[in-house]
Amino acid sequence: MAMRIEDYALLGDGESAALVDRRGSIDWLCWPAFDADTCFAALLGGPRHGHWQIAPREPVARSSRRYRGDTLILETTFESPSGTLVLTDWMAWNAPRPVLVRQLRCERGSVRVVSKLAARFDYGRAVPWCTKTGTRVQMVCGPRALWLDSTARVTCDRDAVRASFAMSAGEQRDFALTCCRSYDDAPPRPDIDPLFADTSRFWTDWYARSKVEGDYAEPVRRSLITLRALTSTATGGIVAAPTSSLPERIGGTRNWDYRFCWLRDAGFTLLALLGGGYHVEAARWRDWLVRAIAGHPAQLQILYGVDGSRRVDEWECPWLPGYEHSAPVRFGNAAVNQPQLDVYGEVLNALYMSRCAGLPPDGNAWSLEQRLVDHLQGIWREPDDGIWEVRSGARQFTFSKVMAWVAVNRALRSACEFGMPAPTARWSALAAEIHQDVLTHGFDTQLQTFTQSYGSQRLDASCLLIPVTGFLPVGDPRVTGTVKAIEAGLMDEGLVLRYREDGIDNGPSNDQPFLPCSFWLAQVRQMQGRGVEARELFGRLLALRNDVGLLAEKYDTVRKRQVGNFPQAFSHVALVNAGLSLNDDACRGAAGR
Repeated sequence: MAMRIEDYALLGDGESAALVDRRGSIDWLCWPAFDADTCFAALLGGPRHGHWQIAPREPVARSSRRYRGDTLILETTFESPSGTLVLTDWMAWNAPRPVLVRQLRCERGSVRVVSKLAARFDYGRAVPWCTKTGTRVQMVCGPRALWLDSTARVTCDRDAVRASFAMSAGEQRDFALTCCRSYDDAPPRPDIDPLFADTSRFWTDWYARSKVEGDYAEPVRRSLITLRALTSTATGGIVAAPTSSLPERIGGTRNWDYRFCWLRDAGFTLLALLGGGYHVEAARWRDWLVRAIAGHPAQLQILYGVDGSRRVDEWECPWLPGYEHSAPVRFGNAAVNQPQLDVYGEVLNALYMSRCAGLPPDGNAWSLEQRLVDHLQGIWREPDDGIWEVRSGARQFTFSKVMAWVAVNRALRSACEFGMPAPTARWSALAAEIHQDVLTHGFDTQLQTFTQSYGSQRLDASCLLIPVTGFLPVGDPRVTGTVKAIEAGLMDEGLVLRYREDGIDNGPSNDQPFLPCSFWLAQVRQMQGRGVEARELFGRLLALRNDVGLLAEKYDTVRKRQVGNFPQAFSHVALVNAGLSLNDDACRGAAGR
């Protein structure tokens, strides 16, 4: 069985990612791309679905792990009665082919080590054909092949590549796994020392560009490193998470594939990258955004493949039992077909922010923005499925209408502040119309709060973003009432729920705190001048990170553990933006200021 979600650490090479647990087992790897087929899928089942474990044979008395400095190179230290073993794992950056390296060093005494590499393709069910030639092992299944090179003696059996050997203090053993196409020539043996030096140099140079300082520099920078690991070097797209079907609730059915790029995250992510000093990455994310949404405005999707592809058809995988039997396991995401008005606001807000930050102009962006606003004018009154992608039917979500206003407002700002040609009178009238519609129908005068949807009395944490977007000033009584209502009615052990409603999504009440919403509340408290309360909440959230600084999507307050896909870009983006807000008052107000 897979370990707790927070017991995993992240490895990445800028195109794919792996999760390795405290026991030295890699239980998840989609290779050679984030949304590719798996070669290790034990995370959603068990060892028979693919994993690679290297560990001492005898029981481990204590283990610890850390990233080497400001990198994604992971060191796991195993202490046993007979000796100390250090396992260093990394995925090579800037290598001609994808390479995963595992390096063992014995630092004390004598340790007996075992390694089992059980690759499984076709999402955990296809056993590859293994052949050994000299010290090399080839694992082939259909179009893909893995090549294992090792300084330890390995053997092949019917379902795995195994090794068992003793190490004494000062000795080292290396393993390198290369991914390539099965019909290509055999790849050259990886030269591990240069791979390590290149990977270490990449992270050191990247980290040196950070502009983050202050009390929360460490967690903010680690989150920025995580976001870089979830960013495609080739396309600039940022996946929501490298995993699929890690459950929102243990044993539940809300298990979704997050290995894609959501427009919902666009503005938040751009703000985090710019605030961290990463203008190049922000520009590449902006460029990905423009390429992905190019086309007819009516065909705008809420999510795309990491290369901007539009087809991400959802299907269920019956042979994977799911993480802790949370079924069904799904790949692809049917939310791609949902209408969500909020994405218009996210897109135009991100493009406006890119101009404010002085990113190199994109000649195609403005004409695309004009068409989006013109299309939005004809559809903004329609119901949609909302930011939380409910599957129980469309409605008039308040936040969707707020973001429709953001879309028009940011287009107007671009026109007025940067001299872009536009029908400003018509757009101004449209923005005023949407704004008044939200104030009339989205605010409950009896409860003194904005509600989840028009005519409803249900609360929704997305309304915390009303002052962040600039829809209303933070001191407006309607904002104050909304924050008070959410603090009174949507909190669980000091953390914020998205909503509390039986049946909203054809399932039980969604009562797991959603970590990004909790970061939003910390940011809004700071904007309200409630700095002590903001820092208390932010500190509570930082304490939920695992030992290497990673966060999932949600936190189970009953089981005291993280749940949902992991690591979650949205959580780390929200951490960065809240941390920057707490570090520097000039950052407050985020996208709309």
